[in-house]
Amino acid sequence: MKKITLFLSSLFVAAIVNAQAPVTGTANTISTEQKADITKVVTFSEENHDFGKIPYGKPVEFDITIKNVSADSVKIDNVKVGCGCTTPKYEAGKSYAPGETFKVTLGFSGYADGAFEKYVDIFFNNGLSKQIKFHGTGYKVPETPAPTNGAVQKLKNSGK
Repeated sequence: MKKITLFLSSLFVAAIVNAQAPVTGTANTISTEQKADITKVVTFSEENHDFGKIPYGKPVEFDITIKNVSADSVKIDNVKVGCGCTTPKYEAGKSYAPGETFKVTLGFSGYADGAFEKYVDIFFNNGLSKQIKFHGTGYKVPETPAPTNGAVQKLKNSGK
């Protein structure tokens, strides 16, 4: 019985150790190549935009200026947003020459009551990507103006 338990235990340990090793020659292979550094390809005017306080439901937007600092042309393949409250505007598939500046406009619907934080992923050709963040605080505007002050009305009436 001890031999069977020892055999099963060692078989279990061997299976766990083998599962942790990368399999060569398949899609699961861990690449030893360094991924390209996006800062050597493009630069961004800002990566974290603060809208500050915005009224609830008031749409706002801002531009991110991007410059191609590489020796090759660059294209925006896609811009992915986290929810429907964020809308990107950009020229998909357009090639930007070295030294050329272009922009991505990010809009936010404003439907946030309190603090909000959103993320947008910009995907370029050659597998490069950059995550942009924007945040702020939405507040609800009172539906009615401030209540009238009865004391002021009495002062006006007593002065007649």
